[in-house]
Amino acid sequence: MKLKIKKGDTVAVITGNDKGKTGRVLEVDSKKMRILIEGISIRKKHSRPTAANQQGGILSKEMPIHYSNVQLVDSEGKPTRVSIKSLEKAGEKSSVRIARTNGKEI
Repeated sequence: MKLKIKKGDTVAVITGNDKGKTGRVLEVDSKKMRILIEGISIRKKHSRPTAANQQGGILSKEMPIHYSNVQLVDSEGKPTRVSIKSLEKAGEKSSVRIARTNGKEI
């Protein structure tokens, strides 16, 4: 399934512990429908000492959240749903994401 949110987009969390926070998308997993967002859903991860991490211990790490728990942020900073509009320029078809709140391109 192709998701309407892409890497580098700014999204707002609409449900869960981080409700109301916004952040930039770092990674999108379309098969699992999960999104990794910068500074959102930070959890404690216990790690053993390894060659890369000599000390080990407890690390804070961002965990992915489900695609349905976020909405794209439009140009005015409000969460919005997304529609896709197909445009034709010089005989070439391309699709553009449109914000439902103000009708502008994303």
